[in-house]
Amino acid sequence: MDDDSRLDRWDRRTDLPLGIASLVFLGSYAVHVLEPNLPEAVHAVLLSLTYATWAMFAVDYTVRWRLSREGPGFVRRHWLDTVVLVLPLLRPVRVVRTYEAMQRRHGEPRMGLHARVAAYSALSISLLGFSGALAVYQAERSAPNANIRTFGDSLWWTCSTLSTVGYGDYVPVTTLGRFIAAGLMACGLALLGTVTGSFSSWMLQRFSGSENAGRPPEN
Repeated sequence: MDDDSRLDRWDRRTDLPLGIASLVFLGSYAVHVLEPNLPEAVHAVLLSLTYATWAMFAVDYTVRWRLSREGPGFVRRHWLDTVVLVLPLLRPVRVVRTYEAMQRRHGEPRMGLHARVAAYSALSISLLGFSGALAVYQAERSAPNANIRTFGDSLWWTCSTLSTVGYGDYVPVTTLGRFIAAGLMACGLALLGTVTGSFSSWMLQRFSGSENAGRPPEN
């Protein structure tokens, strides 16, 4: 119980700082990728911010592991945190968790369950798509025979990949680009499945409520 309370206290204290750090990470990385002609000193600062925020994530992961006292079981139980540590571009999605934690601190969330699922999924998809587009653009823009040459091409490819449409007009040719593509497809399926399931549940509740409202009361 004491270990759980210490871990909860740590999470409450670090949610907002790490949420801000996630946005700093994404912002510094985005400028570094999208503005290659900036002075070297500026790129050095941007990379320093990127690595410094990633180090914060690594420290947070280590502290949470120690406080949990779960040993290797922490990696299995918190496998998503482990993936995010290895692939820090997924870290901005933490902003969704930060917003949820802040809502809980101020009482009941203002939106209903299904609305929150839809809103958080949309935010997650947007952040994930932007991060994935940046990573693919960086990996592909200078590769031989690549057809993803602009950030606009990368955004279009990311949208078709996350939606699982896959037009095939733009495809990654590098190993890193294809690895990112596999991750985006998996995340897209998971997030779209969540939205679809939530919408289906909402529709069933609405139709069920309408049917019950039309029935005469039982004696």
